[in-house]
Amino acid sequence: MNRSAVLHIPMSQYAYGIDEKHVMIRLRAGRGDLKTCRLYYGDRACRLTPVLFTAKEMQVEARTEEFDYWQVELTDPYRRLCYYFLLDDGNEQSLYYGDRFTKETVDDRSEYYQLPFNHRADIVAPPQWVQDTVIYNIFPDSFATGHRFISGMETERDYGQEKVHGKLGGTIKGITENIDYLTELGVNAIYINPIFAAGEYHKYDLVDYYHIDPCFGTDEEFGELVQHCHEKGIRVIIDGVFNHCGWHFMAFNDVVEKGEASDYKDWFYRLEYPVVRPEDPETYPGYECFGYERMMPKLALDQEEAADYFCQVGQYWIERYNIDGWRLDVASEINDGFWRKFRAAVKKCKKDAVLIGEVWESAGHWLDGTMFDSTMNYDFRKHCKRFFAEETADALEFDSRVTDMRMRYRKQTVFSQLNLLDSHDVSRFLSLCKNVRSFRLAVIFQMTFPGMPSVFYGDEAGVTGILEAEYRSPMPWDTLAETDELFYLYQRAIELRKRELILKRGEYRTVTAEKGSRLYGYERYLGSERIRIFLNMEEHAAELRPEWLEGEILWQEGLTENRLQGRGFVIIKGRD
Repeated sequence: MNRSAVLHIPMSQYAYGIDEKHVMIRLRAGRGDLKTCRLYYGDRACRLTPVLFTAKEMQVEARTEEFDYWQVELTDPYRRLCYYFLLDDGNEQSLYYGDRFTKETVDDRSEYYQLPFNHRADIVAPPQWVQDTVIYNIFPDSFATGHRFISGMETERDYGQEKVHGKLGGTIKGITENIDYLTELGVNAIYINPIFAAGEYHKYDLVDYYHIDPCFGTDEEFGELVQHCHEKGIRVIIDGVFNHCGWHFMAFNDVVEKGEASDYKDWFYRLEYPVVRPEDPETYPGYECFGYERMMPKLALDQEEAADYFCQVGQYWIERYNIDGWRLDVASEINDGFWRKFRAAVKKCKKDAVLIGEVWESAGHWLDGTMFDSTMNYDFRKHCKRFFAEETADALEFDSRVTDMRMRYRKQTVFSQLNLLDSHDVSRFLSLCKNVRSFRLAVIFQMTFPGMPSVFYGDEAGVTGILEAEYRSPMPWDTLAETDELFYLYQRAIELRKRELILKRGEYRTVTAEKGSRLYGYERYLGSERIRIFLNMEEHAAELRPEWLEGEILWQEGLTENRLQGRGFVIIKGRD
């Protein structure tokens, strides 16, 4: 038995409440190592000694190149659990509890693994609507000035004593006047990059958190946008930049002017007096900032007054404009206490508002139900890049990476992750692909995988770009007709996802992922119904087993009988 591969972590993604009546238990073991894995669970408050245990067979839910993930879902178990595992590799049997392998049970129930109480307050419960959501991510400066039009013109406006700037002429009104385009595409939520008053075109150097940047429009126009979106069934998520502010935010202005006498001196990290804004970009400033960017001083949100201010910002835009959630910038660099406080403040105003953290790394720490409902799933993009774009991973490696990504989170979290191929911070995925057909397969995968697919503006119009100035280029309204095929791909894939409940709520299972092959097959299933998807990233045709194709073909490109051509796909709906 490969004991070094065995892992179970109580009170984690390996043991958690799905809801008050269902508990998930997982155990990791070496790939193919165990023949059976059995869970024994009992009432940790049982008045009998020894505790009476119930046995439940576990099944391999997912598999990587190195590991098997054994899993069982318990229905209406005891509210308080103690439990252990019986592992059998065909040659040896061993009990496993307390992170130890043993041959015997004990009377002392405290030695077993524990789920002390499946408390409803601790159950991770993202808003239900996120599972049904396809997001369109808008970089406001680059999207639209008016109906099917962007000026491409730089703008400059006065904001108090400061100047604020735009680069390409996008406006809030421009978004409103193109909502019909978004409804035609089929998305039902928009996430808008920062729109508050700020110096630069990207608006991440904020001056005022309570007003729309005048280059983009007015507060009233934003209110009209939200209202119009809601009338069309589109939710609105906006960007919260709370890790740092701009040079000319009122609190930072005050410490520059008054130094240690400023009431805001505790709002910032590591101030050196006098506080000076260095003009030389190579000069390290006398204060902590975002990524050494001297124009963006870092906020100290462990300070009560600063935290209260930004919690009030979070509440204001919900109460005043009825937004549906926040995407939270540089979320991993802000202290946990603030995020817990911010969550409580926002959820008090709107219980089903979504909180999406910008976390580029593994995000389990922030997804325990006390901070965020979701994070920007950059791992999804990384894995897709290797398989669909760079073509450096075969199907087995890709599936292993995707499985690792799923198994590191609770099931509820997997369904709420923001799955992206593009954002305002990365090269366009289409530019990384060797051909558009590979990009098409990546889009099909994105739209059929658990979670919230996110379309960056212009992806559906074939926007490309490796450098920042390119991937934030203006929306190509004048040439949309030239990319009708991509628009249709997105439109049909989104429509299919919205129509088929299995693609929104169904479990995920691998069908085929062989070493050295680039044919990948998987299915989403819900009860006895399932939808299978096969993506062939090979240059040549691949043979599909006849039983894989049983059912109704919903959509296919390149299927002839049971042969799927290179860069082809097929989606089949059937029953087990």
